Amino acid sequence: MFKPSILLKNCHIQTLYAPLFRKQPIPQVEIERFNLEDGDFVECYWYSNKPSDNRPIVTLFHGLAGSFKSSYIMGVMQALDKKGFASVLMHFRGCSGKPNLLPRSYHSGDTADARAWIDYLKVNYKESTLHAIGYSIGGNMLLKLLGEDGTSSPLSSALAISAPMDLQITAKTINQGFSKRYQSHLLEPLKQTLIQKYSQFDMKQLLKLSTEDVRNITTIEEFDEKYTAPINGFSSASDYYNQCSAKQFLKNIQVPTLIIHALDDPFMTPDVLPQPQELSKSVNLKVFKHGGHVGFVAGNFFKPKYWLEESIVNYLLNK
Repeated sequence: MFKPSILLKNCHIQTLYAPLFRKQPIPQVEIERFNLEDGDFVECYWYSNKPSDNRPIVTLFHGLAGSFKSSYIMGVMQALDKKGFASVLMHFRGCSGKPNLLPRSYHSGDTADARAWIDYLKVNYKESTLHAIGYSIGGNMLLKLLGEDGTSSPLSSALAISAPMDLQITAKTINQGFSKRYQSHLLEPLKQTLIQKYSQFDMKQLLKLSTEDVRNITTIEEFDEKYTAPINGFSSASDYYNQCSAKQFLKNIQVPTLIIHALDDPFMTPDVLPQPQELSKSVNLKVFKHGGHVGFVAGNFFKPKYWLEESIVNYLLNK
């Protein structure tokens, strides 16, 4: 059970505490460039180095504009290592600091890259059990992947943390009140990455947008309408959200899966949560009153305890 102290109850403190205050040494990693069928690539960061034994392997999927440098990624990698797990972060396209090779982007429902990576692990690490953790949009993507694959998934278990399981609701919520500040923080690197593509590709022809048009985008929903949707084959942002929201896939999940969510998540409202009839028997949904977005910091303000990492490791130890 997660119950924060009085000073840590506020959802914004929960969300911002680790990014602002947590001091972590940057772990050593082994970088594996994973080439994709369409000619693009992603960079996968192994904690310390690739395993040479049969340790269980946990693949991590970060959130929007996240990377290996995200505090929640570095924290869980260290926690997993202490308990004997190998871990690897699969960066989404263009998120490791190196521009990807195609005009297209990653998005909340893009399961093909993750599936290719997990299949690669299945072939090359036959003696290791495979697990996965998805944070925020990485969680949405992972849940969609699990639902698509059903009984054919190579994973032994999975976790989704603060997943925006209804993307339309999330896009609307993050454009309201204080949450607009999160939107601005997330939107800026997305716009900068897109602007960089104009020097590689004829993006103006592809999108009918100038770089100035991109700079003038003010919401994530507008970004998705003008770039994410058309470049990835969707007719509109709404079409993208409808097709890629994970909620509709949950009933088909056959892998033991834990979803951890907070009712006070400032990125979305509780309406993103599924009803009991929308869950398969393999899905365990744990909802807490507090926790913010990928927060769940216990202890006290001056001596924090990262409850989320402990809960993730304990869940995996029992799978």
